Amino acid sequence: MNQQLPTVQAKSAPRPFQRAVLRGLGVVLPPLLTIVILVWIVNTVQDYVLVPIENGAKHTITWLWFSDQTLKEKPTDAVQVDARDDHFEYQGKHFVSISKGTWIPIQVYQTVVDAPGLEVPQTAQAYFHRYIELKYLKRSVVLPIFFVLFILLLYLLGKFFAYGIGRVMYKSVEQIITQLPIIRTVYTSVKQVTDFVFSDNELEFNRVVAVEYPRKGIWSLGFVTGDSMLDIRNHAGEPVISVLIPTSPMPATGYTITVLRSETIDMDITMDQAFQFIVSCGVVVPMGQRQNNITNVIHQAIEGRTAETTSG
Repeated sequence: MNQQLPTVQAKSAPRPFQRAVLRGLGVVLPPLLTIVILVWIVNTVQDYVLVPIENGAKHTITWLWFSDQTLKEKPTDAVQVDARDDHFEYQGKHFVSISKGTWIPIQVYQTVVDAPGLEVPQTAQAYFHRYIELKYLKRSVVLPIFFVLFILLLYLLGKFFAYGIGRVMYKSVEQIITQLPIIRTVYTSVKQVTDFVFSDNELEFNRVVAVEYPRKGIWSLGFVTGDSMLDIRNHAGEPVISVLIPTSPMPATGYTITVLRSETIDMDITMDQAFQFIVSCGVVVPMGQRQNNITNVIHQAIEGRTAETTSG
């Protein structure tokens, strides 16, 4: 009894409209995702670093400079201003009422009220915080100072934790973190990436090779990093090389393996082309390596004619 095999339909080519949309996505997505990531980083630094520092500065300045400038009751020797109950002068300062039983200096009140697009605060402390923000903590001034201080702090921390007691403290804290069940997994992964990106000892890749890894029949791209170890070479009986097999789509991590030099294939591609191939999960193939590519066909035809001319 003959069993009818299911027919496999060839995948139809994308329509012109669909192809144009996909090309548009390919053009728009890289810069768009870059902007989104940068905005996320800026917002994270602002919400968890800059804003807490600003709030701390506001509380400190309010406590140092304005703690005695909030009056809870009207002094008996206060001088009335323009016959208005909510205005008076006391010890050479003009006070205005913001709520029943609370008076603040008129310059603080007027500066906050005249600021466009901001809601009027409800408490004296909120008035002082807004006044400090408008007068002393403008973003055009705070951001450059914050950036300089942040870079200086990173420099000092780098110097402190690189040598002596600072390095001992760093190693002790890191040892404690690596013993915590869940935190150590996240910390170790993040540290591997940061060590790869910010390490002073940069890896020097010699060339790109293809090697059968993790088993025969599966080919992986790798970067040659050196000649590996002498004991391995002696045991193998022939030259070996160490190869870094990066992972997709994040080539910052990977596996270091030692293989026989004779079992590798030197790839005629640049380092940038190899990284593009890995990051894109094999979608972006270098021009000279594309199968059934018209460029490869022409190149092979030219080489064939050149060989015939030379032999003739």
